[in-house]
Formats: sequence, C-alpha cells, structure tokens
Amino acid sequence: MTKTKDNLFKPEKLSAQAKSEQTTSIAKDILANEASARQKKTDRLRALRLAQETEPATKAKKKGGKA
Repeated sequence: MTKTKDNLFKPEKLSAQAKSEQTTSIAKDILANEASARQKKTDRLRALRLAQETEPATKAKKKGGKA
C-alpha cells in the first residue's frame, strides 16, 4: 500500500451544519423505512383479516359436554 496524504492523516472534520444535515438525512431514511415496513405489515394483515371475514361462517363450534 502506498503512503499518501489520504491514508496518513485524518480526514477533515465536517462542519456542525453538515454533520446536522447528515444526521437529519439518515434519521429521515430510517423513519421512511420503518413506515414502509409498517405499511406492508398492515396491508398483509388487513388482507388476511378480509379473507377470513369472507369465508363462510358455516363452521359450527362443537360444544364440549362433560360426561
């Protein structure tokens, strides 16, 4: 590996504003991903619930009698 200025010295520090913008951007990405995952789960569960409701309710429960 050749020694250059880039790998011998630490990179320049980000300004406070740039660091804040980077943090905000990452936080917004995380929140968007979580919202997307939550929406997918909600849609999947809603579809399952609607499928259950549309099934005929002809299944009768057996009454368990004590002998």
